[in-house]
Amino acid sequence: MKYRPLGKTGVLVSELCFGTMTFGVEADEAESARMFAKCRDAGVNFFDCANNYGGGKSEEILGKLMHGCRDEVVITTKVSQRVGKDVNAIGGSRRHIMQSVEKSLARLQTDRIDVYIVHYFDPLVAMDETLRALDDLVSQGKVLYLGVSNWAAWQIATALGVSARHNWRRFECIELMYNLVKRQAEVELLPLAAAENLGVIPYNPLAAGLLSGKYSQGAKPAGARIVEKRQYGMRYGESSYYETADKFVAYAREQGINPVTLAVSWVKSHPAVTAPIIGARNADQLTASLAAAGLDLDDEARAAVSALSINPGNATDRLEEELDESQKLRNRK
Repeated sequence: MKYRPLGKTGVLVSELCFGTMTFGVEADEAESARMFAKCRDAGVNFFDCANNYGGGKSEEILGKLMHGCRDEVVITTKVSQRVGKDVNAIGGSRRHIMQSVEKSLARLQTDRIDVYIVHYFDPLVAMDETLRALDDLVSQGKVLYLGVSNWAAWQIATALGVSARHNWRRFECIELMYNLVKRQAEVELLPLAAAENLGVIPYNPLAAGLLSGKYSQGAKPAGARIVEKRQYGMRYGESSYYETADKFVAYAREQGINPVTLAVSWVKSHPAVTAPIIGARNADQLTASLAAAGLDLDDEARAAVSALSINPGNATDRLEEELDESQKLRNRK
């Protein structure tokens, strides 16, 4: 296992992050413990969680499991998703953030959260309100670093500017969706992260299992997330995604590589990525994902895999002029 700096925080995290979303849901406490131990044995020190996973059960289980190694692991948890029936049990308001962090700290049985991530953008709350509340949490020592998930690049860039203007702690980490069939992050989010030296932890590197080899255009196994959960069915329902998955699985097998290992390694190979978030329902499922730590794709191998899917394009439509101007700048003396 290699370790990479999380943005410019100076904190080193494993090149694979384990997502605990299944803790207390698909995996009971005993199976969660086996997965946690398997990750730790492999050198994983980075664990991702959220206050709404399993209705808070995921945080509780993670808190128990890291009890004897708290100082050796880096954890995230999140705020802004709905966590109760009350009308205000959601969002990015100061009120909700201050209430939520206390509950997360209690469930995690810890005095601080390493990376506190805003799960979704809240259009009802002024950005300054959210960012000031987060800055206060860092000042109080309850949170060490801040992160953001599922925000557009312009929203993150705006937040970085607001934080800089007020001398507040800024976002240091982005959690985003990224895999071979969902490459929109390459257009704006990953370039922003590279330019601002932000850590990047992509989720869904297997596209909810679509790239695992278990699916094809004519076969969707019972019990699979894409079949059972509406959000995944909507996210990965396009027929072109299955065409890409079929080509990818065939390519992986031609190379003698488990498709799961290759899919995670491809995400890991993007220069702006810090650590893909891997997940599983049981310890056996983890083996192929953890093997990605031992597979580093060079530029040629990455390009070969990338060619199997549709390139998302560039941030502007004037590519020919962009290339012309770039060439002129390179030739300028």
